[in-house]
Amino acid sequence: MPKSSLVLSSVLLLLFSVAAKKPAASRTDWKDVEQAIGRAGYVLPGEVYKVSFPRSDLSVTLDGVAIKPALALGSWAAFKEIGGGHVMTMGDLVLLDSEVSAVIDALQKGGIEQTALHNHLLGESPDLMYVHFMGHGDASKLGRTLREALMLTKTPMEPPAAPASTPPAIDLPTADLDHIIGHAGKVAGGTYQFSLARAETIMDHGVEIPGSMMNIPLNFQPTGNGRAAITGDFVLVASEVNPVIRALRGGGITVTALHSHMLEETPRLFFMHFWANDDAKMLATTLRSALDRIRTRK
Repeated sequence: MPKSSLVLSSVLLLLFSVAAKKPAASRTDWKDVEQAIGRAGYVLPGEVYKVSFPRSDLSVTLDGVAIKPALALGSWAAFKEIGGGHVMTMGDLVLLDSEVSAVIDALQKGGIEQTALHNHLLGESPDLMYVHFMGHGDASKLGRTLREALMLTKTPMEPPAAPASTPPAIDLPTADLDHIIGHAGKVAGGTYQFSLARAETIMDHGVEIPGSMMNIPLNFQPTGNGRAAITGDFVLVASEVNPVIRALRGGGITVTALHSHMLEETPRLFFMHFWANDDAKMLATTLRSALDRIRTRK
């Protein structure tokens, strides 16, 4: 082969390699998903579009606490552009036992796969199950599939009321909690929430999963006299699981579940859910102790 042809072949190969590694183009809007689902979402870091569906139709109690949707009853779906006109979606649906099979069938019919089915709490009334899912493909089709699945439940589908410009005061020592956890929390739906991300890059099906799609939520709901009901989940690698259990149990926090949320992620992750209702600052100190045993982004 002539030298000029070899050079041209090398240049073309280099250009193809660069193009193949080029990240997916950023979206300017997510109107197709909004129209398909019937509800607007919001953009998060990492160019992630998230749509939330609080189960405000449910009256759930645990240990005498009426659980607010923002504490532990939030269905959600997150979308990220992955190139070639396709998106990835993943999320979590909060379901009554009687809703599970119909929702799974609807998701499967539309090409959205299940990655986990399990509890997050223990002893709540009524019993709840959580279906985690992942799908790849056309954004509108994925959005329609999610809407069709949710329509088989009593999940409120109408657009939520606009949030107040200034969140109402919350009966918790929020400055102290921020100091103890080492991050700033936010008031949402009558709860105080922290959201942290792991330090590593998480991959699934060759796609990076931003921290905003798979965070570490720590949620506090005031229960009076400086106390709070807390729940959430830690995102852990295998070597961190038992050190975190020991830290939580040492501070009186109940471990309510330990399981996967995905199927093919790298590194392999485990999700640990928890519950307690006690002095808010004491519980925050225990959560901080558990966080000290895992790698989180600063």
